[in-house]
Amino acid sequence: MSHTLYPLNKQRLQRSELAVPASNPTMIDKAAEGTADYVFLDLEDAVAPPEKEQARCNAIQALNDIDWAARGKTVSVRINGLDTHYMYRDVVDVMEQAGDRVHTLLVPKVGVPADLYMVDAMVNQIEQGRGLHSRVGLEALIETALGMANVEAIAQFGGRLEALHFGVADYAASMRARTVNIGGLNPLYPGDQWHASITRMVIACRAYGLRAIDGPFGDFSDPEGYKDGARRAAALGCEGKWAIHPSQVALANEVFSPPETEVSKAERIIEELKKAEDEGRGAASLDGKMIDAASEKMARNVIDVARAIAEKV
Repeated sequence: MSHTLYPLNKQRLQRSELAVPASNPTMIDKAAEGTADYVFLDLEDAVAPPEKEQARCNAIQALNDIDWAARGKTVSVRINGLDTHYMYRDVVDVMEQAGDRVHTLLVPKVGVPADLYMVDAMVNQIEQGRGLHSRVGLEALIETALGMANVEAIAQFGGRLEALHFGVADYAASMRARTVNIGGLNPLYPGDQWHASITRMVIACRAYGLRAIDGPFGDFSDPEGYKDGARRAAALGCEGKWAIHPSQVALANEVFSPPETEVSKAERIIEELKKAEDEGRGAASLDGKMIDAASEKMARNVIDVARAIAEKV
């Protein structure tokens, strides 16, 4: 193991992340009552320009009126992009009026580390100026070719940065990929065309102590397609996925929750390796297969997720 290690910056249960347009208060209320681990109130793509200011007001009211943490949820606000004139008011108003209620800000279309630096500096100043004691986290959407080209540098930003998300739709547009699907398989490509990109993002996350989250699947009438995409993301190391429709929340929770058989096997791995250690052996066998220190690390990942889910319930 290298002497250089980056521990996880912040652990949060993030199996399902429900996207909610902040322009729709009814949807916000339903999201608060739902079963998503994470809810982000969207001020960006889901909100038309004439509705931006009202959406911001709605988000602030929802942050102040609803005790999201008491409902077992993390609440985030996706601000508008740094290339728009909406972004600075998003940060200022949300932080000044609800900075002690929001858990993270989701920054879209991050292309270089300096994009995060700008938001981070604003949040720092507002927290200090307002005397806020809570620390708002930052999450970055990797959804452009520039962002993916710089993903390792972005992941090393440190500080408030907690997670990277793969924004497949804008990424496809940025790459000029021949597809109009959001997150689905492409008949022109033999396999998952986003495999390499998600893997690169996940590697950056795991190297520098961040959570890795998969983005949206556009066809909410195709639950099996959603679950297939979620399974692929989970296999690559993502710990959660967006839901653009409430019906997708249960699907994400199912896929990213280790089944009881998996948890039981993980516990047995820990037990068998403890016995081996007591007997002076570095490896053991379970169900006819060798297990060792690497097996223990994988098992503890499963147990940690199961414990976080149990604590939420």
